[in-house]
Amino acid sequence: MKHLRKVLLTLLVVASFSSINAQDANNPWSVGFGTNAVHKPALRTDIFAVQDWNVMQSFSKFSVGKYVDDGFSVMGDLSINTISIIRGLKVPERSYMALDANIKYDLNNILGETSMFDPYVLLGGGYTWVDQKGAGTLNAGVGTNVWFGENFGLNFQAVGKHVFNNFYLAANHIQFSAGLVLKFGGTDTDGDGVYDKYDKCPDVAGLKEFNGCPDSDGDGIKDSEDSCPNIAGLKELNGCPDSDGDGIADKDDSCPNVAGTKANNGCPDTDGDGVVDKDDACVSVAGPAENKGCPWPDTDADGVLDKDDKCVDVAGPASNNGCPEEVISAAAEKQLNEFAKTINFNSNRFSFKTGVTVQLDAIVSIMKEYDRANFSLEGYTDSSGAAKYNQTLSEKRANAVMKYLVDHGISADRLSAKGFGEENPIDTNNTSKGRSNNRRVEIKVVNKK
Repeated sequence: MKHLRKVLLTLLVVASFSSINAQDANNPWSVGFGTNAVHKPALRTDIFAVQDWNVMQSFSKFSVGKYVDDGFSVMGDLSINTISIIRGLKVPERSYMALDANIKYDLNNILGETSMFDPYVLLGGGYTWVDQKGAGTLNAGVGTNVWFGENFGLNFQAVGKHVFNNFYLAANHIQFSAGLVLKFGGTDTDGDGVYDKYDKCPDVAGLKEFNGCPDSDGDGIKDSEDSCPNIAGLKELNGCPDSDGDGIADKDDSCPNVAGTKANNGCPDTDGDGVVDKDDACVSVAGPAENKGCPWPDTDADGVLDKDDKCVDVAGPASNNGCPEEVISAAAEKQLNEFAKTINFNSNRFSFKTGVTVQLDAIVSIMKEYDRANFSLEGYTDSSGAAKYNQTLSEKRANAVMKYLVDHGISADRLSAKGFGEENPIDTNNTSKGRSNNRRVEIKVVNKK
């Protein structure tokens, strides 16, 4: 016990020196418990002579280590033993105690990871006492840890010690040790069971399979790669759900509950008119967007849609905006009647007065211009003479005008002639002028539309 204060002081110095280094690796601290054997061989080959070893059967070695950086660690070792064999010779039993401080280098930094094996070399110094006499030592050795888990393993070590101030009982010797080793002190900031060294998300609790990163929605995609981290989804959609199964993620789907097409942002278009169903007033019938997906009506069925039809209820060609075309203008019709009033006949005859052909030729020109119009020629007389005679005379006058028109190129199919006798006078029959006005032929358009 005389040297215990020295031992404790030295271990405190080693631990203090170690603690100034940042904890760069997981479980940077280690402690070891085991037994040791001391041998001072007479010859080099004697090292293998088991009977020449001084072995402490019980717990006889304690070590403390601290990882520094780049494979280097510092170690403090305390070992006790008894010396009863030196160079193969029995000697009176003596107490043995050694206190060592070594620098260890992990060979895996050169060899690469070797599974459970963790070989190393060490170099350092210490102080060894045999009974009350002690001397400093220079240490060099090799060893390995064999890990059976994250924190637990076995340690095997061989150290050669060169003794300064050499004396017989503490001459240069070899010390072997074996025992348990535990490592601890690793940092797990977020408490997820993944040490910060290996934790890709050290400040957020996560899963081991994702190197410590979380998967908040439990869909098997870690949050950093999940476009919808709080809603379980599909891997092919970067973790986002697709409620309607149309291959478009709900967040990008304008109709997330109804299957649609990508072109329509996930919405269906049943009638294929380019207006999606939710905006289509006529889902099953194609129609333009400007009419909410419904076809434009054509009330009069003339082929001109109501929106473009100026005469919605009356059929007409597109060339006339859906309105029926007039076969003759109102002005031309009025002109015809003006000319017709000047067609005068000789009294009691159906022959024309002199100069009437000028007006008849003008009528021919108008009828040719409006070649889709059909006309009714209506003959009249004054009240002179018998009514029956006047009826016949009016018919002859109407036919006389018709003959002239046909002879000058107007199709007879477009004309009809009828006499009305002395009916429908337009002037008095009591004067010569009035009777002259009543002897007339009127021209009427029979198909204005």
